[in-house]
Amino acid sequence: MLRVAVMASGGGTNLQAILDAIRDGAITNAQVTAVICNNAGAYAVERARRHGIPAFIVSPAAYESREAFNEALLQTVDACRPDLVVLAGFLVKIPAPMIETYRNRIINIHPSLIPSFCGVGYYGLKVHEAALARGVKLTGATVHYVDEGTDTGPILLQKAVEVRQDDTPESLQRRVMEEAEWVILPEAIDRIANGRI
Repeated sequence: MLRVAVMASGGGTNLQAILDAIRDGAITNAQVTAVICNNAGAYAVERARRHGIPAFIVSPAAYESREAFNEALLQTVDACRPDLVVLAGFLVKIPAPMIETYRNRIINIHPSLIPSFCGVGYYGLKVHEAALARGVKLTGATVHYVDEGTDTGPILLQKAVEVRQDDTPESLQRRVMEEAEWVILPEAIDRIANGRI
């Protein structure tokens, strides 16, 4: 059974998609054993509690330096003993020692078709604002392994979503989540859990 630690900063919609996929049998041989948040007010914490999953808060504001926070974050992840770490809207840069420790065992969901609209500064609505400003006809989501760069690790899965003429950043964000993120993130976890990646 693959032990999955999910890291989130906000509402936890991707966490919910993972939990639903496990419940529905779309993800097999895996269970979410921990949720780690950098924000005590994140609804992801409540989602974890409702499912009886331990939730841990590690906030940069609680530490005197970024180094101390990074060390605490890695210690928290280590204590959860995950086989796979899933970044599901986690808006904190992953420290290099953690990437090294969990090489090829950390995946991220990004709301664009990498290499478009990715890297430093591209997160949340900013990605969809940029896609609309550029006038692209297709966008989507990407699941990739995490390396030392920002959105630069090897790509596992991608799914395209059509951009509509009347889209706003909010409507596009919602459709990318529903049609792409909530589909390919559970699929990637299932493939990893069953030795197909």
